[in-house]
Amino acid sequence: MNEYSDLPLDGLIVIDICQFLSGPYGSLRLQDLGARVIKIERPDGGDLSRRLYLSDTEIGGDSTIFHAINRSKESLALDLKNPDDVTALKKLLARADVVLQNFRPGVIERLGLDYGAVKAINPGIVYASITGYGSEGPWVQRPGQDLLAQARSGVMWLNGDEDQGPVPFGLAIADMLAGAAVAQGILAALVRRGKTGEGAHIETSLLEALVDFQFEVLTTHLNDGRRVPKRSGFRSAHAYLSAPYGAYPTADGFIVIAMTPIGKLADLLELKSLDRYRDNPGSWFTERDAIKHIIADHMATQPTAHWLAILEPADIWCAKVLDWPELLESEGFKALDMLQTVTRKDGVSILTTRSPLRINGKRASTTRAAPLIGEQSEEIRKEFGL
Repeated sequence: MNEYSDLPLDGLIVIDICQFLSGPYGSLRLQDLGARVIKIERPDGGDLSRRLYLSDTEIGGDSTIFHAINRSKESLALDLKNPDDVTALKKLLARADVVLQNFRPGVIERLGLDYGAVKAINPGIVYASITGYGSEGPWVQRPGQDLLAQARSGVMWLNGDEDQGPVPFGLAIADMLAGAAVAQGILAALVRRGKTGEGAHIETSLLEALVDFQFEVLTTHLNDGRRVPKRSGFRSAHAYLSAPYGAYPTADGFIVIAMTPIGKLADLLELKSLDRYRDNPGSWFTERDAIKHIIADHMATQPTAHWLAILEPADIWCAKVLDWPELLESEGFKALDMLQTVTRKDGVSILTTRSPLRINGKRASTTRAAPLIGEQSEEIRKEFGL
């Protein structure tokens, strides 16, 4: 399954009873660390994310996102409305180390697969639950979807320029952050289980993950009179940081400049119009739009390479803004070796990412693509006597 058999979670069995992104992202992180992930899918259609298309591209009848987030997992097709299949799943859970579920609150209890029920079968189980908004409160039964969670979290008011209104992230950050958080909790529970034999119930939600994501700026808000964040009206990059922090167009692209004293930048860019802000750091925030306009007008006169040749030797925090084709062709990206090709038995092949972690200098690799619905059902039933 993995290129290396010495990964930290080698030998652990993870049962993934999840759909869409948050839970499967958590189990993907465990799979990248060596765990065997058995994905439970409905026989009639499987995980709904198989048809969650980010573009008009499908590979072997499944969406690219399904392939990306379920690579190297096994699929066991079970109908959880069928008592015999539920019995089979309980037998499998008795042998498992970890189980993840992301049903809306109340559903898993009706299926008889809540933590208490599974713990009775397997006292050492590490059981993980992801919901939209927790298990209590008025939002419990609301759809736990990424965009809706972003809307309720306040995070949309940190993106974009001040006059744009709320701006969502262009990524499913709630799902991915919740999946990463639950994987972290699972790993901690596995460490304790190794010491005491005790299992645990790990819980998080999309909203909790997004609140935690904002811990730095939210703490500022809570302790500075609860002033609401004010984004820059021009080329905003961070609601709480002063000029020059932002992205600027050049003659042939874009460049970002992070925290830099305005006086130093004025000298390097030979921008006398910035001199009036040189010795007044307070103005770097209160007058940040005016400062950014001055910088932007100047940066647009020369190509990106010209400005990098001036700023980088002076140790200014700056970078060229790359698009995906430029990233993929860059030597910095190639040196990381973060892509791999995976295939499955029907001949489907997909180029995708690899684990972001290296263990003892090695990055985990796999050759197996996301499974067909129930692709390993026969083998799993035979192995576990289901």
